[in-house]
Amino acid sequence: YSDIYSVSTTTTGWLSLLRNGWLNFTGIYIIANVLVENRQSEPFVQQVRQLNPELVLVMEVDQWWVDQLKVLKTSYPYVVEYPLDNAYGMALYSKLPLEEPNVAFLDDEQIPSIHTKVIMPATRNFMFHGVHPVAPVPSDKYPDGKGEKEVSLLKVGDMVAKERRPSVVAGDFNDVSWSRTSRLFGDRGRLYNIRLGRGLFNSFDANSYIERWPLDHIFVTRDFTVVELQRLPYIYSDHFPIYVRLALQQ
Repeated sequence: YSDIYSVSTTTTGWLSLLRNGWLNFTGIYIIANVLVENRQSEPFVQQVRQLNPELVLVMEVDQWWVDQLKVLKTSYPYVVEYPLDNAYGMALYSKLPLEEPNVAFLDDEQIPSIHTKVIMPATRNFMFHGVHPVAPVPSDKYPDGKGEKEVSLLKVGDMVAKERRPSVVAGDFNDVSWSRTSRLFGDRGRLYNIRLGRGLFNSFDANSYIERWPLDHIFVTRDFTVVELQRLPYIYSDHFPIYVRLALQQ
């Protein structure tokens, strides 16, 4: 499969989007699990600078990573940061205003998630939910979900259903999109996986050429369509970053 999906950039492709009311771009997004132990930040910073997305969600950030990402703040004035040493720190960098950003703990007091309204110029606003549920495998070093039922994703699905507005849910789900939990989450929030019909875009394990799985996801409500989707190059993490360009229906 290809690591790049793109709507046709021919005149016919753009006219089709326009006729269907989709030519109202919400911009470009990058989600990246940078690996808390990774001490090479420059490849990721260069990706952000090159692609110039409107929102950047970064997972597994500790204080070192937050310090390295300060260089982005001149371009991204709206920031939510919650660094942790437990591999579940999270940060959101945005060029677009964020209204009432909130760091929540949906299932575990050690596992943050970010929830905010994103203010769009000249179009509808939308909700953004950044999540990183605990891994289902045992760990002696970091929090894990061994023997526990994953509920944080289901809570986010319920939040989206109650909000009744355009929504984006993104992050390292530590789960494949065809799992029961992921499907229930999508059903509850009436969300769809942007990968469907476009490819697997396996994001983990970046250090293996044989065993790779799609663990980093972006789910959206039906208000959105995908203009472009890419798996980005290696950044010395065990995850590849994911890049997406979305359009919001007028």
